[in-house]
Amino acid sequence: MGIRYLQRIAPHKGTDKNVTEQNTQAAGGYLASAEFAAMLDRLGEVAARTGLNVAPGQQVIMTAPLYAVPLVRRITEHAYKAGASLVTTFYSDEETTLARYQYGEESTFDTAAGWLAAGMAEGFRSGAARMAITGSNPALLAGQNPDHVSRASKAASKVNRPAMEIITNFDVNWCIVAAATPAWAMQVFPDLPEQQAVEKLWQAIFSVSRLNGDDPVGQWEAHNAILHRRAAFLNDVRYDALHFSGPGTDLLVGLADGHDWAGGAEKAGNGIVCNPNIPTEEVFTTPHRLRVEGTVASTKPLSHQGTLIDGIKVRFEGGRIVEMHATRGQDVLERVLDTDEGARRLGEVALVPHSSPISRSGLLFQNTLFDENAASHIALGQSYSKCMRDTQGQDEAALAARGANSSMIHIDWMIGSGEIDVDGLDAQGGRVPLMRKGEWVIAA
Repeated sequence: MGIRYLQRIAPHKGTDKNVTEQNTQAAGGYLASAEFAAMLDRLGEVAARTGLNVAPGQQVIMTAPLYAVPLVRRITEHAYKAGASLVTTFYSDEETTLARYQYGEESTFDTAAGWLAAGMAEGFRSGAARMAITGSNPALLAGQNPDHVSRASKAASKVNRPAMEIITNFDVNWCIVAAATPAWAMQVFPDLPEQQAVEKLWQAIFSVSRLNGDDPVGQWEAHNAILHRRAAFLNDVRYDALHFSGPGTDLLVGLADGHDWAGGAEKAGNGIVCNPNIPTEEVFTTPHRLRVEGTVASTKPLSHQGTLIDGIKVRFEGGRIVEMHATRGQDVLERVLDTDEGARRLGEVALVPHSSPISRSGLLFQNTLFDENAASHIALGQSYSKCMRDTQGQDEAALAARGANSSMIHIDWMIGSGEIDVDGLDAQGGRVPLMRKGEWVIAA
């Protein structure tokens, strides 16, 4: 479950196109079709009803790139139909994001909009739901000074920490969905003309978001039931650790004391059942920050801060990464690992079948919301306290004693494939197969 709270959404470099529904329709083809309008409305309905499950009288805080205006309008409409009292949307623009790194003074990259982060956190404390639309250009900052990018990201992480904790604690209902944008589409489909790339990306988003049937809300209810059965099985057996094995991987992941598996729709602290991620294929829990041993190799590239990090291989000792290598983007990975002490430890482990719709699509979305749901994965950094039992009244030190990790980052990377096996280990060393060749052994 990736880093999906106050994310900075970066729009498309080198374009001044007006993003209105009229211009989308003027593009012609699929984007002007009644089918596209209907699918976009379905996504808006699923986001508001299944994703957020907006409560009557609840406010909604939404963030989105400019190109997502048509989807923002559909989500807003369905949120109000569900009884929202107010929907407030903050838009971001890629040109202004990029301008900072091109023209900003050296001394300014440790600055972040703390006032905005504080306002967001206050909104969540007051009960507002969190809606995020992703669609950033994965390569926007690829040509910029990596030190500036790293410093700005760290500064933003610091001021966003209070809001991040509300989300990672699952105190309010929240959801993240995606909108196709030209820059992102051209990264996924680089050999196609821009309009065709955008059309294909929208179609892929609709497909893996389970919108193609007659009743997408009902389809999500059925899919959530499968994820809940898997999480319930894992919570019943209470494994002490997981063992991942396959090419380049021999990794033992100890699980936190009192860990709790989750997946699909869950009840937030405010009592509202929501789907934080649309799409989602994972069941996930909290690893023990001191009990991770062995080696692991990534099975898909990780897109981070404008860099594609590929060929990741790391070795853990005592829960901490002590050796690392990447065939591409190693310098960026090193900066990530140096963010803080917790950045070299795990905050999440997730199981995803190799046959998931996102894996079957054959696409590298270069977007964590999608790519993490193509394969089993681990996450560096912050733990989700929602994946711990009996946490009421426990502070960070008490949770750390049970194995929960603390960090300013939470970054998922994929370690599963059709060649990876996963076993569950009990405290006595007993071993039970959970996944073989990337597929569940247990019945759904």
